[in-house]
Amino acid sequence: MSNKQQAMSKTAASDISGQCWVVKIGSALLTNDGLGLRSEVIGGWVNQMAQLRARGIHFIIVSSGAIAAGRARLGWKLRRVSLHEQQAAAAVGQTGLIQAYESAFQGHGIHTAQILLTHDDVADRKRYLNARSTLRTLLELEVVPIINENDSVATDEIRFGDNDSLAGLVANLTEADRLIILTDQAGLYERDPRAFPEARLLSAAQAGDASLLEFAGPGGALGRGGMLTKLKAAETAAKSGTETIICSGLEAEVLLKIAAHEQVGTLLSVGRTPLAARKQWLAGHKPPQGRLTLDDGACKVLTEQGKSLLAVGVAEVRGKFKRGEVVSCADRHGQEIARGLINYNAAETRKIMGQPSNMIEQLLGYVDEQELIHRDNMVVFYHQ
Repeated sequence: MSNKQQAMSKTAASDISGQCWVVKIGSALLTNDGLGLRSEVIGGWVNQMAQLRARGIHFIIVSSGAIAAGRARLGWKLRRVSLHEQQAAAAVGQTGLIQAYESAFQGHGIHTAQILLTHDDVADRKRYLNARSTLRTLLELEVVPIINENDSVATDEIRFGDNDSLAGLVANLTEADRLIILTDQAGLYERDPRAFPEARLLSAAQAGDASLLEFAGPGGALGRGGMLTKLKAAETAAKSGTETIICSGLEAEVLLKIAAHEQVGTLLSVGRTPLAARKQWLAGHKPPQGRLTLDDGACKVLTEQGKSLLAVGVAEVRGKFKRGEVVSCADRHGQEIARGLINYNAAETRKIMGQPSNMIEQLLGYVDEQELIHRDNMVVFYHQ
């Protein structure tokens, strides 16, 4: 190795030392077309992570594959659509999935920990903070957390729906430096490369860029997500300052190439100031319990002046929500511009919407707060 190469190697090592990477691995990569886990492929990723751990990188793995592995163990040839059958398959397959990771990491003297999450675990503020503390403690103990959705108990109402979304929330939760989404595609293409072989790979873009959504295609037979969920995950991760790389998990030494700053896949940069921890939680909350449609003046106040939302700016109220629950705020075109913790329930909000704050007591018989949503309890998603 030349002096220049040695210098570059030292620089790369110093750049990544102390970083935390969340690595999401999809079902299509982990299984032999649904016929069982690919232990040799898992071993390849683990070998790379072991090398990078020696250079100071901490890893959190968000792994799919439990349902696919369970179907293989149970001898199911066709994909089952029943929720209860999927949950049963997940319970059977999760043990094999964790065993595969544990065995591979133990070969390098590294311990792993299994963490199963549902959306309620991050929707509740106290459980969110507890999950974050647990993950940080595991990283301090040099343990690799392996996270999956708790498919064996999650219902349609509380499930993430895909592990891309879960990975984005984990990156947000831990304020990771990078979210790496390993998939069976080389990255984000302008068109589906399976149908259009000449399609161009996008090497870089900004997370949250709405124009990218037209490039997103559906998921494959084994996974619940597609490129759309990966873009949404990158947008979620960016709220805590985490950049995302979407790339092929089948590319040789892909993680080592990323660490060496080589061009791999599609880099989705942050491009904005990270949100404070409380607003990260608000942004990553489960689907809001209601929606407020705001007039143009209120939208401008929120997005350009950074002020609180007053009842006078609300044109429509949808849903049933309680005081203190998360609601979405949208413009008259239906575009979500913010969400936050509301100070009045749905019935009260309907009574005071469109009215100045000095009318609240007359309309309700009391005044709790002058603001419908205080600025400190709100996260704004974009500027008009």
